[in-house]
Amino acid sequence: MRVLIVGSGGREHALAWKLAQSPGLEKLYCAPGNPGISRVAECVDIAADDIANLKKWALQEKIELTIVGPEAPLVLGLTDHFQADGLKVFGPDSRGARLEGSKVWAKEKMKQWGIPSPAFAVFDNFDRARSHLSRFYGGPVVIKADGLAAGKGVTVASGPSEAEQALYDIMIEQKFGEAGNRVVIENCLSGEEVSVLAVTDGKKLAFLPSSQDHKAIGEGDKGPNTGGMGAYSPAPIYSGELARRTEEQVFRPLLKGFNDLGIDFRGVIYAGLMVSKEEFNVLEFNVRFGDPEAQALIPRMQSDLLPLLAAAAAGDLGGLQVEWKNDPAVCVVMASKGYPGSYEKGILIEGIEQAEQSGAGKVAVFHAGTAVKNECLVTAGGRVLGVTAWDSDLPGALDRVYYACDQIKFEGAYFRRDIAHRALQH
Repeated sequence: MRVLIVGSGGREHALAWKLAQSPGLEKLYCAPGNPGISRVAECVDIAADDIANLKKWALQEKIELTIVGPEAPLVLGLTDHFQADGLKVFGPDSRGARLEGSKVWAKEKMKQWGIPSPAFAVFDNFDRARSHLSRFYGGPVVIKADGLAAGKGVTVASGPSEAEQALYDIMIEQKFGEAGNRVVIENCLSGEEVSVLAVTDGKKLAFLPSSQDHKAIGEGDKGPNTGGMGAYSPAPIYSGELARRTEEQVFRPLLKGFNDLGIDFRGVIYAGLMVSKEEFNVLEFNVRFGDPEAQALIPRMQSDLLPLLAAAAAGDLGGLQVEWKNDPAVCVVMASKGYPGSYEKGILIEGIEQAEQSGAGKVAVFHAGTAVKNECLVTAGGRVLGVTAWDSDLPGALDRVYYACDQIKFEGAYFRRDIAHRALQH
């Protein structure tokens, strides 16, 4: 099968790394890709949001399956345009992608379909939104930009002044552009977050193991949110009973709601849950593999990934069985100094080969923000690398991943050393 991956980050590298191992693969491309992906796929110099040229190229190269990594091309309608010319796509059309593209739409649908979620209010006016904050009496509150903000559009404010500043940044300063024209103000829940992903053909579901992301920049989950500083799988808090209830109360009502709207959702549904004493609420939905969750999940997959994604895109998962390794996995993100704020690019990266060799076949380094300059690998983003390791138990995986991280050097490199701290407590 001739396959195109759209995207250029760590998630896309993890997908390419796994797909390259498939005996059913004839040729693997990635647009635009990155230096790490170029080791396992042919990179095509077309931007992920350049839908017209991507479609033209896919038709020319007779691509049989396109896998969309990031959310933005899905929201822009890549699937709609590709399917109009008979191209199969793993990823929902623009109607289904609204689940992530608009937090307001998602919250309203969760309420309509009876999916457990925190109480909320929606505002398109700064003064009215600020006035609403008085209801929280100095306690924590969550402020969310309505549209896409690269994982950074959510602020968990400890009190009114921080919440008001978040509103000002989003609605007045337009920190996230048009994505901040509306905001969701949401009750802040306590507990432990869990990421639950399922591949769907629009009717059936194939669940992936649980995982947990670490969004805050600082250790102890302190500081501003990022696109994700690390992840691990599985999450011990996600019990079998909780998994059953999540399928019944979240995923099944969601699919039924889509079907009632005439939305044929083929791709990944990602539910971010807040769990407290066997009770749960949905904090957010995404319509693609998580990043960095994918880097922790995909190495745990025993089965061939290609038949699963192809079957979902074709609209028929059938009786396809997916097998997973018992080994837990941990991904640690190595970031540029200053991220998620401003940071320098073009800094020399060394030691990736040594890091991968250190793991005895149980370490993979996924490129997220890298480039080649004067034949040298350099930084090209805030999140630079996702270092993943797996082992027979979590402490072993953590030993491997942090040893590997210590082999990689670039000036100002930063990474959290407490990834999976909650799992260790369990």
